[in-house]
Amino acid sequence: MKFKQSGAQNQRIERITTSYLVVGIDMAKEIHVAQAMNFRGIVISKRHLSFSNSIEGFEKLNR
Repeated sequence: MKFKQSGAQNQRIERITTSYLVVGIDMAKEIHVAQAMNFRGIVISKRHLSFSNSIEGFEKLNR
């Protein structure tokens, strides 16, 4: 079954429940910044996590 892009995006958003942690990432050329929020979009962390655009940076984010 085919959906328009907005319909598919809305379906993905509707599947987010209270057990999800949403991580937003602002991607840049060298340094990325991430922040965690709950399923309602309320920011959980007071601080941003910055990490480099490298495998080491990704591993830092993953930890």
